Amino acid sequence: MPSWIGPWEIAIVLVLALLIFGPKKLPDLGSSLGRSITGFKKGLKETKDDVQSAIKEDVTADTPAGAEAAATTTTAEAAATTSAAEATVADTAAKTETTDKS
Repeated sequence: MPSWIGPWEIAIVLVLALLIFGPKKLPDLGSSLGRSITGFKKGLKETKDDVQSAIKEDVTADTPAGAEAAATTTTAEAAATTSAAEATVADTAAKTETTDKS
């Protein structure tokens, strides 16, 4: 039995989605999902950029004490950015749920 999804499986999933949500809700669900994925990717990119800039700052530190302070700041900044990305995803998910209930 192959482990990939074929055209019949995709057709069955699409028919079930159409029956469950109806033709009016499917475009809303698709756009909400797209916005959620875009927000998640944006959060990941921002976190990656922050970590890379922190690494560059850490490499350019002159003294070991300065490196420790930069590492502590970097860790705090990375945690804050990660929390912001998670909050964005949670907010988007809440909006999707609200749209689904409408």
